[in-house]
Order: sequence, then structure tokens, then C-alpha cells
Amino acid sequence: MHIAVQEAALPGSSVLKKFKNARALGFHGVEVQAEDLTERVPEVVEAILATGVQVAAVHMGRRDGYLSPERAEREAAIGALRQAMADAVDLGANHVIFVPHFGSTRMPDLTPYRAPVELEAEMMIWLLRTVSDLAYALGVELDMLPVNQTETYFMTRIDHAVRFRIKVKSHPHIKIAANLFHMAQEEPDWLAVMQGNLPHIGYIQLADQNHSLPGPGTLDFATLARVLVDYEGWLTCACEEDNSGNLSASLDFLRQSGFVWSAPERDKHE
Repeated sequence: MHIAVQEAALPGSSVLKKFKNARALGFHGVEVQAEDLTERVPEVVEAILATGVQVAAVHMGRRDGYLSPERAEREAAIGALRQAMADAVDLGANHVIFVPHFGSTRMPDLTPYRAPVELEAEMMIWLLRTVSDLAYALGVELDMLPVNQTETYFMTRIDHAVRFRIKVKSHPHIKIAANLFHMAQEEPDWLAVMQGNLPHIGYIQLADQNHSLPGPGTLDFATLARVLVDYEGWLTCACEEDNSGNLSASLDFLRQSGFVWSAPERDKHE
């Protein structure tokens, strides 16, 4: 497994300083936000070359509109997703993470033909079919991120995302990003859900139940380490920006909980 951290959690007044701090702490990668990323690509590439730290993923953040009833809004959102995929390729990142929908439904109620949730489900399948070919061509994995009910009504649990993935024949470039904070809010047994759905999960964000960095809180990270013993993907430390806390202490906590990853290679970046 590889350990990463969200860019916003890193100290530093520039991208380069943030990446240098990530390397000094022992992180292999940084998860970056898609917003304004195209303009920042040269700066991020410079930081990658200077430090050897990779971009673990591009996160679409609060970008919305993929399931909008308005065609122009849908096309703009999908265009932004495609651009993020292109940026990910330029940065050598293999993952683009997106939340399909925020808030309540915006679809019309066409009962008895289709209820709003049914229309959105059909739109979601159409979206995944539309972008999966480009993801395959670019070699990028799109990861659907379920979030809790205070943020969306549409996809709040891992099994919701699994059903959509199955609808597109478990496309190898369409998977799921699992965030422990959101899982703990929505899953009755989040550890069992994680273990039972690992083949569908392509990316994992580690956060405690209060959306802070992993630490001695309420979540059972020791059992999670055993569940993920054969997981080979990214583990990304994630948190709300004002809950960033002590990254070094969080890494120590994860090691003490049983997570094992290699240190960054010693090379010209030292």
C-alpha cells in the first residue's frame, strides 16, 4: 500500500513547499483538488520532479451537475470531469474522485413513468457509460465517492455505488472511493462493508469519525489494518481543513495500528 495526504492538510505557502513537507513526513503521494488545476499543472509537475512525491489522485471536490436536469449544466460538469482526467494524466495520477450529486433531488417527478430517484439512477448509469471509454483510453480510474446524508440524498453508502458499478459490468476503470468518515456515518458495520466490497474499492481516504486526521478516536483502525493487509492501493489521510491536526502524530498512530508502508526511496530528492 502507498500512503498519501490531501494537499489542504499540508503546511506550506506553495505547492513545492507542501510537497517537500509531504516527503519529509514520509508520504508517497498528495491528493490534489481539480479546481484551477489545469493552470497549476506546471507548478505541480515541478514539485513532483523536485521531491519524487506523486499525485495520488485528483479530487473533483464540490463540483456538481453531472445529474442535472439541465443539459448545459450536465455538459459543463462532464467537461470538467474530462479535463480533470486529462490533468491527472499530465501529473501521472491514476485516480480521479468525484461525488455524483450533492443536495436533494432536482429531477422532476414523472410518476408513474419514473420517480425522481429513478431518473437520477438512469442518468448516473448513462454518465458512467459516457466517461468509462475515455477513462480506459487515458488509463485513469474514476472513483465514485459516497458521502453522508447531510451532503447528499443520492449515493450515501458503498452498496449504492456497487450497484452502479455492476450496471456498467464492473468496468475496470470505474471503481469506488471509500472515505471512513462518511462510512462511519452511514454504514451499520463499516468494517464489514469495507471487507466485503474490497474488489470494488479503488481508493481509500482515512479519516476519524469527527472528520479529523486518523488518530485515537472512535474508529477501529487496528482492525482495519488487518482487513486491508492485501490492499495495494492508496491510503490517503483526509480531513476537514480546520481539522488538519498533527500529520506526524497521525502517521505514528497508523503505524502503531498495524499499517505498513515503505519509506520514500532515498535518492536525488534527499
